[in-house]
Amino acid sequence: MAESLPPVPSPAPVFSDDFSSGLDDERWIAHYLPQWTEPERSQARYAIVEAGLQLRIESDQLDWREEDAPLRVSNVQTAVFSGVIGSTRGTHRHRQDGLEVRTETPSRLLFAPTRGRIDLTVAASTDEGCMLAAWLVGIENLAERDAGEICIFEIDADAVSTTTRARVGVKAHHDPRLTTDMAEVVLPFDACEPHTWTVIWGDGETVIGCEGRVLRRIPQSPDYPMMLLIDLFEIGAPSGDYPETAVVSGVTAWD
Repeated sequence: MAESLPPVPSPAPVFSDDFSSGLDDERWIAHYLPQWTEPERSQARYAIVEAGLQLRIESDQLDWREEDAPLRVSNVQTAVFSGVIGSTRGTHRHRQDGLEVRTETPSRLLFAPTRGRIDLTVAASTDEGCMLAAWLVGIENLAERDAGEICIFEIDADAVSTTTRARVGVKAHHDPRLTTDMAEVVLPFDACEPHTWTVIWGDGETVIGCEGRVLRRIPQSPDYPMMLLIDLFEIGAPSGDYPETAVVSGVTAWD
């Protein structure tokens, strides 16, 4: 029998949003890593629906960066950090070849935990070429090596059926103190229906679970400020019907 996750902590959460009042700009930044591109490319497309925040990829949406095309994304994140235009300082340096800050982006740390627990309720996309993902990423505001990532989940649309495959784990990126440790897990349900993921990290361990059950225990964890990103990607050339969508129903965090 699979190990159960710990019960929800009794103290009040330090962060909680069900999007019933819209997208709160004191909690969320509706751009994907805006420092590396232009605002019209990083800005999220979304709608507030009965179930929560609907992330959308629309037919006229631009690629996030021309150099990374084809790749379109609608994302919300809880912080932003970068250096001046032309510098290489900034959160999540995703490539090595000439990446520079293109848009001046004042630093904002709306929610930047170093440890804790986060529960996220989502419904994945089944639209062709899409992926729904949630990550905790080192902000790098204190040091460039604070760049590790906890991949809470990555769910490709073509992996969603009566059972669902997802990728979970830790990615070292530019943090030499971490080792990349990713694995595919199988969920015994259709992830296009609402379901809840949990990440608990700190004291050198990361636990990732879903629907109350532990999926992985990883004997390492970042210990520096991290931001939460929740993203809907379209990877590959535009295809299918638009808008392509996924839904985030709620996010709750404890320290």
